[in-house]
Amino acid sequence: MSELALRTHGLTRDFGELRAVDSLDLEVPKHRIFGFLGPNGSGKSTTLRMLTGLLHPTAGEAEVLGLSIPREAEALKRRLGYMTQRFSLYEDLTTAENLRFVADVHGLRGERRRSRIAEVIERYQLGEFGHRYAGQLSGGQKQRLALAAAVLHEPELLFLDEPTSAVDPESRRDFWEGLFDLTDEGVTVLVSTHFMDEAERCHQIIILDHGRIVARGTPQDLMDALAGRVALVRADDPRRCKAALITDPEVVSAAQLGLDLRVVMRPSVSDPSAHLGALIKRSGIDATTTLTDPNLEDVFVVSTHDDRELAA
Repeated sequence: MSELALRTHGLTRDFGELRAVDSLDLEVPKHRIFGFLGPNGSGKSTTLRMLTGLLHPTAGEAEVLGLSIPREAEALKRRLGYMTQRFSLYEDLTTAENLRFVADVHGLRGERRRSRIAEVIERYQLGEFGHRYAGQLSGGQKQRLALAAAVLHEPELLFLDEPTSAVDPESRRDFWEGLFDLTDEGVTVLVSTHFMDEAERCHQIIILDHGRIVARGTPQDLMDALAGRVALVRADDPRRCKAALITDPEVVSAAQLGLDLRVVMRPSVSDPSAHLGALIKRSGIDATTTLTDPNLEDVFVVSTHDDRELAA
């Protein structure tokens, strides 16, 4: 196994009667992009906040970059970068002023301060916005500024909490290319996201539901585990067809995509095509069925459906 950036054992966080994170056991290799995927309220942000030392766990242990958290959280601060979902820099300061402020917070002085600010301005294409107030920037420009600020002090570990929720697809693509550049330079990245295409870019992912890990592995391994269980059903009346299929206990989900239904079956069904064909025939619906390759959304649906667990 590669050297680990962090590990947790039994990591738990309660808020009163609510258990937000439940006995999390996790190992993250260095120099990788590790994704956290899950519904709203699944514990993603709470987990990231505990790993950065911003939030104390109720129980369990966490070791980040060889340091015990939260006991050694102060020593960890200079080695971490953290980018929140909500733009957290000062909107009434210019781009350059924000970067100078962040440099001061991290104790950058003299030539290193000047050179690092110049480097991130060039790298994240912020040169023409240096004198523009941050509040006047577009969503993609704010995102680049926030990332520049998060890596200004050259952290070993970068935490990103749903960092692309307010930007367009092209900006998201460019953002992810920048993350791969960082891992090539030795940075480890932990990112929480709602976007399936982003999760597929990660080297490894976990899916959280109700504070527990319900799936873990590489995106491809998780998708391969569903092979033979996903079908496309083309029907003249897809709404009626969906209503007929979703009542069957062997159908995990049926989602409409135009005239098609994307149907995921339970693993107990040995021949999904035949099973669906029989359901359709009994319902008197004109439709055809073909098996298709699983995608990460299928994995997400199966993993967070009821209490079933898909582990790789």
